[in-house]
Amino acid sequence: SKGYKQRVGLAQAFIHNPEVLILDEPTSGLDPNQLIEIRNVIKEVGADKTVLFSSHIMQEVEAVCDRILIIKEGKLIADSPKNEIRKLWQDKEILIVEFKEEIDLELLNKIEGIDNIVKLDGNKYKLNIGSKEDVRPLIYDFAKEENLTLIGLQSEEISLEHIFQSLTLE
Repeated sequence: SKGYKQRVGLAQAFIHNPEVLILDEPTSGLDPNQLIEIRNVIKEVGADKTVLFSSHIMQEVEAVCDRILIIKEGKLIADSPKNEIRKLWQDKEILIVEFKEEIDLELLNKIEGIDNIVKLDGNKYKLNIGSKEDVRPLIYDFAKEENLTLIGLQSEEISLEHIFQSLTLE
């Protein structure tokens, strides 16, 4: 099974007791139980050794790593302890807004303070807000002025995946 192959690969890497261990997508293709087991092994080894854990799955990075490095086109663009990387975005917010009607993204750009808009499923939109200033009243006023029915408005936690996208899609 894939889990056994991953464990054998880790065992081979540990045999020579290296000071630095480089793991590329070590949790790829594992079932949930194997995933937890491999994560725990990596954390144990990481307590005494340097482990470079390469992954495109941000949930894995968050679960295993205590320091996060983000590389774009071969250049290091972020290097921060996991508990501090979100602080880089502490002055920003993400709102998910849903209208009864589908609307043009350009129309949403009229709202002051919105850095970026992504259309989600149906009539939902993800709004990246560039400050902690409360723009919800502006969204309400916008809906009223444009004669739109506002169905939902909720705040979303800024995830490591969002931070990664913000840094690498610029």
